[in-house]
Amino acid sequence: MMLVMRLLRARVKHAGSSPQCSAKRLSSAVPGISSCSQQSCTDTDHPKVLITGGLGQLGVGLAKLLRRQFGKNNVILSDIRKPPKHVYHNGPFIFSDILDFKNLQKIVVNNNISWLVHYSAVLSAVGENNVSLAKEVNITGLHNILDIATEHGLRVFVPSTMEALGPSSSSDPTPELCVQRPRTIYGVSKVHAELMGEYYHHRFGLDFRCLRYPGIISADPQPGGGTTDDCLRATLEFLEAPADALVSRTYNINAMNFTLHHLIQEIQKVLPDLKVTYNVDPVQQGKADGWPTALEDSAARRDWGWKHEYDLSELVQTMLTHITTGNQLAQAY
Repeated sequence: MMLVMRLLRARVKHAGSSPQCSAKRLSSAVPGISSCSQQSCTDTDHPKVLITGGLGQLGVGLAKLLRRQFGKNNVILSDIRKPPKHVYHNGPFIFSDILDFKNLQKIVVNNNISWLVHYSAVLSAVGENNVSLAKEVNITGLHNILDIATEHGLRVFVPSTMEALGPSSSSDPTPELCVQRPRTIYGVSKVHAELMGEYYHHRFGLDFRCLRYPGIISADPQPGGGTTDDCLRATLEFLEAPADALVSRTYNINAMNFTLHHLIQEIQKVLPDLKVTYNVDPVQQGKADGWPTALEDSAARRDWGWKHEYDLSELVQTMLTHITTGNQLAQAY
């Protein structure tokens, strides 16, 4: 995903850099405009939502979308880090450590939480360098979330990823039910999350919901930048779906599927003078070779109406517009 940002920013800023490519195929839920109402909502008769790991890649953007849908005070962001000023002033934010069971339980009770979005996780790169931390956060933390959600009757959302699959998984596209033998601790922990959530649903009646996200491209290079895209819209629509409409507890979602060559060709339609060179990182390429090229998502489209809005041409137009506007604002200051 950094490749996309480097490539586009380099051309718009007329800088002569040479980006590197590390993935043979990018399968992404892409930037878009939310289909929900742009009007502010009242704070009554709506779910009270807690988002853990809220300062990560998707938390701030999802909070923005949910607050527009359910009201500013009904969505609480939480993390163990101090938030940027714009995040702190845009709605409720609290400290929450998912490894502290009693404190997390206190937050849920005191704030009358009804939906819990669990984004806290140690991702691939950090996890491979610190497996003990990844196990503690991704597995022990998940158990805390599931136990508290069950005890208090919450609707809980836990994201999964195409890294929960592996080289032995069926591909082109990868179905929801297939062999899952990931080779990273992050991927293994996500398989664990999918299975534990399904177990809690069947054993205790927990309203557990999980989406396997594909690769996600944002027009904002900073995680938590607040970009509202198809990925976040899918999460909201999935959370709102009636429980009796859900045949599965874990769904694939997918949008577009393209190679770097396709991306360059599409950008050159807008910027015909663009020249691109790159070098493949063999380590990162090896990881990418183990991922599926696409996720089969017909069940999500059938059961709760998932439909992506942006294809490759819209992605390029949106990214270029966002970057150009951002550069203009930066120059103004």
